[in-house]
Amino acid sequence: MEDMDTAITLIGTRLAKEGEEFFFEGETPECQHCKLKNTCMGLEKGRRYRIVKVRNQTTRECFVHDTGALVVDVIKAPIIAAIDSKKAIKGATIRYQAPNCDGELDAETYDLCYPKGLRNGDKCTINKVMESVDLESEQPVSLKKVELLL
Repeated sequence: MEDMDTAITLIGTRLAKEGEEFFFEGETPECQHCKLKNTCMGLEKGRRYRIVKVRNQTTRECFVHDTGALVVDVIKAPIIAAIDSKKAIKGATIRYQAPNCDGELDAETYDLCYPKGLRNGDKCTINKVMESVDLESEQPVSLKKVELLL
């Protein structure tokens, strides 16, 4: 993961811990008047990020986070998803396509079939292949749980 692209951003002091993950949801109305907003808004909306380094402990004023914000380095976080078993090859680069997960799904299976922060057509590398995903479906579907890197 050392070769992944890092970005610099600001995050609330309570969340600023190495390994912490968050979804970037974009600008809030409170951000309009902030002189540091360009630093925060350099992330891609709707993506999951992982903090890899807290730069220093100098707290910046923030209109969103009541205890201020710290400067951090982030990477796009790996995403756990279910994909067609035939495409589940470690190291392969794929264009993500959500599987056809028909029927009643428990929360865990739903999150695997429709992971937050991943869109159809995203170019991903399969970092890890895990176990098979069992679906109660009318049509037989063979899925594997994988870790994807964007």
